[in-house]
Amino acid sequence: MEHYLIDTNVVSDYFSTSISQAGMALMDLAIDAVPTISIITQIELLCWNTDAITTQQVQEFIGDSRVLDINPDVIVQCVRIRKTKKIKLPDAIIAATALVYDLVLISRNTSDFTNIDGLKVIDPHSL
Repeated sequence: MEHYLIDTNVVSDYFSTSISQAGMALMDLAIDAVPTISIITQIELLCWNTDAITTQQVQEFIGDSRVLDINPDVIVQCVRIRKTKKIKLPDAIIAATALVYDLVLISRNTSDFTNIDGLKVIDPHSL
């Protein structure tokens, strides 16, 4: 069974149910198995300026999630990615986290993560 790292943009899509039925099934699988997010995703989610109900949902989601912090292995992998690809630092940290923990990244923004050796990315909108 594969394990997943959930990117910020698909959390938003999941809460708004703007993903196809097959994509929602993938997200349900990833979330029911203990959702895993990067510390970057946690920060981005907490920065959302939204209504009280969504804020509560986000806080509960984070509380239920396994949040992977930046560690020396993630730093080394992130530096390797940034030296070879044009990618924003937060995205490089997320990609590095997925690689270090051998997770499949679930993201709508697959173009942000193209051609990163060893990284597996699934767009739930394409299912």
